[in-house]
Amino acid sequence: MQNESINKIKEIAYPIVEQGDAFLVDVEIKHQKVPEVWILVDSESGNVSLDTYSAISRRIGDALDEEDIFQNKYRLNVSSPGLSRPLSDKRQYAKNQGRVAKVKYKEQDQYQTVEGVIKQVEKDKISINTEDGDVFEILFEDIVETKIVPKI
Repeated sequence: MQNESINKIKEIAYPIVEQGDAFLVDVEIKHQKVPEVWILVDSESGNVSLDTYSAISRRIGDALDEEDIFQNKYRLNVSSPGLSRPLSDKRQYAKNQGRVAKVKYKEQDQYQTVEGVIKQVEKDKISINTEDGDVFEILFEDIVETKIVPKI
């Protein structure tokens, strides 16, 4: 049931979010008693403004109410994915070019991990430069998880 709701919400949210400079990263539903719907939004060109989040939230909220996905109350949150969340869309890589990332990827039948600066983002791969000066080219199809390493 929850997967059906998530898919329906994605169906509703995608065209609303994609109208501007933003794109839909993910949809999550937390809690069962009063569902908490999280719409995670990002942008290739930089940060999404508070006004944009508000406008997206209003439009999605209206659409969810019209579709009557939740019989009772629910809470809607529209937010950026945040630093602790792995990158899940290719469009997030360009925005993070020049930042340090930890990339877990599959090489043959084994998992490897590399940490370094995202130096280049191409259509089908990224290049990571490590502190040792090594360069790793990793195909998007081989990436298992990428997390940005925050600077402290």
